[in-house]
Amino acid sequence: MRRGSPSIAANPVLIGAATTLVVLVAVFLAYNANNGLPFVPTYSLNADVPSAANLVKGNEVRIGGTRIGVVDQITPKRLASGKVIARLHLKLETAVRPLPVDSTILVRSRSALGLKYVELTKGTSTKGYAEGATLPLKAATPTPVEFDEFLSTFDEKTRIGAQKQLEGFGNALAGRGQDLNQAIQSLNPLLLALGPAMANLADDRTKLGRLSEALGRTSAIVAPVAESQAALFRNLDTTFGAFAAIARPYLQDSISGGPPALQTAIEELPKQRPFLANSEGLFHDLRPGVKALSGAASDLADAFTVGEPALRHSVAFNKRLVPTFTALQRFAEDPLVALGVQDLGSTAQIANPLLATLAPTQTVCNYWTLLFRNVASLLSEGDNNGTGQRFMIVAAPQGPNNEGSPSSAPANGPTADNYLHSNPYPNTAAPGQTQECEAGNEVYKAGKQVIGNDPGNQGKTTQKTVTSSDTPTP
Repeated sequence: MRRGSPSIAANPVLIGAATTLVVLVAVFLAYNANNGLPFVPTYSLNADVPSAANLVKGNEVRIGGTRIGVVDQITPKRLASGKVIARLHLKLETAVRPLPVDSTILVRSRSALGLKYVELTKGTSTKGYAEGATLPLKAATPTPVEFDEFLSTFDEKTRIGAQKQLEGFGNALAGRGQDLNQAIQSLNPLLLALGPAMANLADDRTKLGRLSEALGRTSAIVAPVAESQAALFRNLDTTFGAFAAIARPYLQDSISGGPPALQTAIEELPKQRPFLANSEGLFHDLRPGVKALSGAASDLADAFTVGEPALRHSVAFNKRLVPTFTALQRFAEDPLVALGVQDLGSTAQIANPLLATLAPTQTVCNYWTLLFRNVASLLSEGDNNGTGQRFMIVAAPQGPNNEGSPSSAPANGPTADNYLHSNPYPNTAAPGQTQECEAGNEVYKAGKQVIGNDPGNQGKTTQKTVTSSDTPTP
């Protein structure tokens, strides 16, 4: 009988060698994952960008949020003007070859911790970049709004206010998860019946578009008095808070006594119509004889004679009004009412300087609208995993007392860019200030230290925000 050939599974040496080979291949592939898999063809391009801050070798290159390559190398490049930019060496998938020559490149933030990626936006040109070609510096557009640039628009008071606001919203939602779930569950019947209603609203005959345009124009009209309207609601809250303290029994008695008083008026006031008609005739007759009143004594006597029956009936009516006036008297004499009125006056007096100072920041300089617009754009970019904050870390200039390290005095040279420019409280056209919108309009003075308000008047022109009925500013 012939014995069969030995199996590889029965040989421990061969099994160990095969296992070691598989592990070595896996380690090799993992080590080179950021550089692309070996033996896979790639499409290599170079790109010039103004800055590669926080961008490192191996960062992703994306088109439309989809990873299509990696940054293979980053090298500095000095221009003829002396400015230093960054040249990125990109390894891309061959599926995007050739990249149109009108494509753009942008270094974007991937997270709030400083992680970056390169975003390519494909153009529409029929011409494409050849292997190893370079995207010029002009293709690195637009310039993103970095997180530190966004934070530099806030002064210390605004930052403290934002912290308190965030804390308030957090406390408002904390521990209310179950309530929110129940509210969402309760909306289910509404959503089921919402289809026919939305179909009716979408019908052209409803002219809902014209309504939206009208609402936009209305919002633009009332925007300058938004702070005044907010003050009105705050004052109303104070007023109704004072009323709540005397709601029972004083206001309750006044309201409960109102229907009987109104019923009495319904019954009695028609009886006074002859008196009112005669009084009208009396005053009409008195017009030509006001200067000679003594000659009209007989007419006045007739008027009082005719009015006597009405006055006789009014006695009963006045008795019915006793509880009402008694309740009003108790209300007026209550010390809490006087305290409420005094507190209301004090609140208005205390808030007046604050409102006078804050109102021009919106009515003249449009800063609040610009703030909320920029807040909305902070998280406007994202990928398949969600949105992220956009920011850039700017290195401090070199020199003594620079902003990147502790200093003993404000930076004052010797290089042209190592001068402190700080204005924590810019002019906003508030009372007592220069009538200008200084924040965001100061001219940067290179090689000169500027602390506090910039000399001169920077004007009141700030960037305008648009409504649905306006044409966006280019």
